[in-house]
Amino acid sequence: MPRFAANLTMLFTELPMMERFAAAAAAGFQGVEILFPYDIAARDLSRTAIAAGLDFVLMNTPPPNWTGGARGFAAELGREERFRSDFDRALRFASVLRPRHIHIMAGYAQGPEARDTFARNLRWAADRAPHVGLTIEPLNPADQPGYFLADFDLAAELIAEIGAPNLGLQFDTYHAHRITGDAMAVWRRHAGITRHVQIGGVPGRHEPVGGTFDFPGFFAALDRSGYKGWVSAEYNPASLTAEGLGWLPQP
Repeated sequence: MPRFAANLTMLFTELPMMERFAAAAAAGFQGVEILFPYDIAARDLSRTAIAAGLDFVLMNTPPPNWTGGARGFAAELGREERFRSDFDRALRFASVLRPRHIHIMAGYAQGPEARDTFARNLRWAADRAPHVGLTIEPLNPADQPGYFLADFDLAAELIAEIGAPNLGLQFDTYHAHRITGDAMAVWRRHAGITRHVQIGGVPGRHEPVGGTFDFPGFFAALDRSGYKGWVSAEYNPASLTAEGLGWLPQP
């Protein structure tokens, strides 16, 4: 059975952020992720995670000066210096928080120049931080119109082209379903390059139960594939988070 992490940006939001760690641990999660953790001192987040006995699994770029702005710049031609400066700041934050992965967000751009820019920036980042796990994640265009990376095959193409051992795919069941209509087929095609998994119910983005996707079957498929990474619960709870955790396997 996979190791499960709670996305504290989306789960336990009925609590202040620093109280969500203990709630996640009490619920049976072994790790946590925060999409944009930059509003809180990294040292405080790290201490709180350690006190709760939780691994810190993942955070996103862009870094501390994000303040609710664009979701990344890595594919935006002409913003290379901004991307690199922000990536370095994210690395400094991560040096304290020590996430397993940093998700590099592509931003909003289209066309061949955006692809070339994204590839150059990914290659630079992989070389810049060879000791850090980096991921890229396709986001569905219905929720994120204009986001550059909206195709799993393109993500796989870029990962193969760059060929960096520290760069892999971030696979989200909700986005895979919204993009292709068959998240399990996407998993079978790209399991080998996946470094991090996120789950959310399909077709809605609530608890990973019911709906049109077989989550117990997916968890079994992860085991069969030899996947060793984390599975993060990244969804919008239908009510209080704790009331919808019947899906979470207990050790």
